[in-house]
Amino acid sequence: MILLGSALLAEAFTGVETYYESYGVVLAVLVAGVGLVAVAFGAARLIAPHRPVGDKLLTYECGIDPVGEGWSQSQVRYYIFGFLFVIFDVEAVFLFPWAGIFEGLGWQAVIEMAIFIGILAVGLLYAWRKEVLRWA
Repeated sequence: MILLGSALLAEAFTGVETYYESYGVVLAVLVAGVGLVAVAFGAARLIAPHRPVGDKLLTYECGIDPVGEGWSQSQVRYYIFGFLFVIFDVEAVFLFPWAGIFEGLGWQAVIEMAIFIGILAVGLLYAWRKEVLRWA
């Protein structure tokens, strides 16, 4: 009986050692990844030429030299258009896979997708009524 208990105890401790060894592999991969990134950045810093000239330090945008101050106020409509684009882009991300497996889903999935599209349609109607979509 004592022999059986010590065998089970030894097996439990061997399991713990193999458990921590698997974390050792993960740690080694993380260290190797961080090391490779550090070597790449260090090599780029040593090899890359560094000749700062006044023209290189200027802000460059669209081939036009900067005029005036760097700060300018943007209209809110750009952000609203971007936000609406993201909303309807996410809708497409949900809608296309759903349409691919439409036949096997049943009526409950059709009703849920109709509710989802309805909520988005109400949001689009709200934006249209507030004349957010009018550009001019």
